[in-house]
Amino acid sequence: MTDLKNKQAIEKNIPTWLTILLAAACGIIVANLYYAQPLIGLISSSIGLSESSAGFIVTLTQIGYVVGLLFIVPLGDIVENRRLIVVSLLLTAVALAAAAMAKQPLLFLGASLFIGLGSVATQVLVPFASYLATETTRGRVVGNIMSGLLLGIMLSRPLSSLVADLFGWHAIFALSAAAVVILAIVLSKVLPARRPATSTHYAVLLGSMWHLLRTTPILRRRAAYHACVFATFSLFWTTVPLLLSGPVFHFSQKAIALFALAGVAGAVAAPVAGRLADRGWTRLGTWIALATVVISVLLPLMIQTGSPIGIAVLVISAILLDAGVSANLVFGQRAIFSLGPEIRSRLNGLFMALFFFGGAIGSAIGGWAYASGGWSTVLWIGIAFPVAAMLYFATEKQ
Repeated sequence: MTDLKNKQAIEKNIPTWLTILLAAACGIIVANLYYAQPLIGLISSSIGLSESSAGFIVTLTQIGYVVGLLFIVPLGDIVENRRLIVVSLLLTAVALAAAAMAKQPLLFLGASLFIGLGSVATQVLVPFASYLATETTRGRVVGNIMSGLLLGIMLSRPLSSLVADLFGWHAIFALSAAAVVILAIVLSKVLPARRPATSTHYAVLLGSMWHLLRTTPILRRRAAYHACVFATFSLFWTTVPLLLSGPVFHFSQKAIALFALAGVAGAVAAPVAGRLADRGWTRLGTWIALATVVISVLLPLMIQTGSPIGIAVLVISAILLDAGVSANLVFGQRAIFSLGPEIRSRLNGLFMALFFFGGAIGSAIGGWAYASGGWSTVLWIGIAFPVAAMLYFATEKQ
């Protein structure tokens, strides 16, 4: 009887209020991965990390996220989804509280790892929504929810900068811990239960992921495309606060927050990409998304100046970068979610883990590249990733 009710609920399209709630939840959760990004200068000096090692503050969070994607998200195919989401959120809240109290590198870096691990609740929520959506509206629903997720990513940077400017960098982690606890309570009350029909053993489930990776070429390709653009995304947003706060621009944390806020405009690309995907224009849309990322890095590479023109170029670059990455992510997830529903959580976990690994590489390289060769070196490395994605995409059969 329970299975019948679940099936009937899944066959109905997702209500608007739940779409809005899931979009907001994804934004609140995923923001935790990026709060430290514009604060790496403040945090590293406070806890005693060198400038060349500062990138690891973000990298460890992303590594934790990748581990969670590979070992926690697949549980969505065999474990009741609402319970999995709530437990993951509570783990995140504990890790955020630890980060808020950290005064030494070891505690903060360890907390960063677990913040990433617990934040994979977003990638249980996104397939959850795709189950509730109909085939004809799946791209639109995923696009709308991903716009919430992407807004969380983009708003996290200005929010953390503003909070740090007013109350110190510890405060943003304390506030987020409280927000995540409240979110866990709300979701536990309003989310419908979803008990997967699959009864596979966890070890078998994990073993099947390698088989899925080998036998699903669209998964490998889409993950590779987005790993490249996400590496550039992480590279840019890990190093641009160092550039803006440096001797050329002398930006305060408040000014860096306003700059990061400009990138939010790029989130509008997500729902647009979802609608294009529903109409069968994924290939053209992917070309446009990848080209947009290339242009976003090419502009500041060609025009480097400390004048207002240089700032304007960086703002345009940030908007284009965020728009290209947002659109490409939706095209990738729409393609992945069009495959078998019984393996959707595993496919999504693999997809996200692979491209977040690219992001971890980008943020790790960013700190080193900026310390070693400056902003130009960062940009040359940043443009290589989307160019490689375009070359690989050109080999895809229509």
